[in-house]
Formats: sequence, C-alpha cells, structure tokens
Amino acid sequence: YYINICLKEDFTAIKSQFAPKKCYFFSPLGTPLLVQIFIIYYGVPQLIAAITGEQAQAISPWTAAIASTSINSGAYVAEIFRAGIQSIDRGQMEAGRSLGMTYAQAMFYVILPQAFKRVVPPLGNEFIAMLKDTSLLSVIGFEELSRRGALIIGWNGRAFEVWFAVALLYLIMTLGISQLVSFTERRLKTGDHH
Repeated sequence: YYINICLKEDFTAIKSQFAPKKCYFFSPLGTPLLVQIFIIYYGVPQLIAAITGEQAQAISPWTAAIASTSINSGAYVAEIFRAGIQSIDRGQMEAGRSLGMTYAQAMFYVILPQAFKRVVPPLGNEFIAMLKDTSLLSVIGFEELSRRGALIIGWNGRAFEVWFAVALLYLIMTLGISQLVSFTERRLKTGDHH
C-alpha cells in the first residue's frame, strides 16, 4: 500500500506535491495496525536479508512492538498536531511577526501554546486507542495484558474470569488517561483566565 500510494503516477494528491512525509502519513493512516505489525515482525527481516544478502535475522517481539506502535501512533499524533496548528487563525502568526518575532519565535510563543490547548483532547483519545491496540501485539508473542490473559486461561481454563479481569484492567487504564486529559484541559483553561 505504501509503495502503491507513493509511486502511482495518476494519484493526483501525491503527483502534484510529492514528498516523503506525505507517504509516511498515508502508510500508517491507511493500513491496519495488525498489518503493520506483521510487516515489521515478518517482512523487515526478509527485506534486510534481501538487501544485504545475509541470512534473515528475526526481530524480537519487543522491538517489533515498539517500532509498529511508534510508527502507527506517531503518524496520528503528527496529524493531530498539524490540524491543531492549522486551526489557529493566520492572523496570529502575522501579529507575532509584526511585533518583531522570527517565524520560530512566533510559532513557539504564539501559535504552539494555543494549538496545544486544542490538541489535548484528540491526543488523549489517541493514547487511549494506542493502549487498546496493544492487544494486537499478542499475535507476535509480545506479552502484554491480553497475551498474559490468554496464557493464564491456558493454565487454569477460567476464560470468563480472566477476560473479565483483563477488560477491567483496560477500563481502569483508559479511565485514568481520560481523567488525566480532563485535568490537563481544566488546568489549561484556568491558565487562560490569569
């Protein structure tokens, strides 16, 4: 999919302004995380072996887990920040520049503080989604919460109790992140009044 989007000549959005960063956004945003996990865990060693001519070396589940979730979530976080920055009125940058600020200063002192307040809720949602998506990592043998649950069921056979406990732990973690996001939003709004 990644190669298809980047190289297809009649894809006008890419053809008009080809840039590697655009391909990066299309790839993780346009493919399921499970497919990305498989590509990194199974495909990357074969690709490296094909390029180097060496025997394929397996990637550890830990490395594949970190790489796939980082690439996937990184694309979404970048898109959230891009949208947050673009949501700030263009006049804000012009006002900063008219005060003698450089572009970087205006971005740092004027645009980013406003954008950050707008991106906190979607960032919280992305972190919650990433937390829940870690359950997909069990397919490559990465021992996260769902994999541990499956191993415990294999040991004691009590599926309902174990999956209920796993669901409860996920719920506690997601509620914790939600509360942290709400607290951060309140603090940022309080800062507006001072």
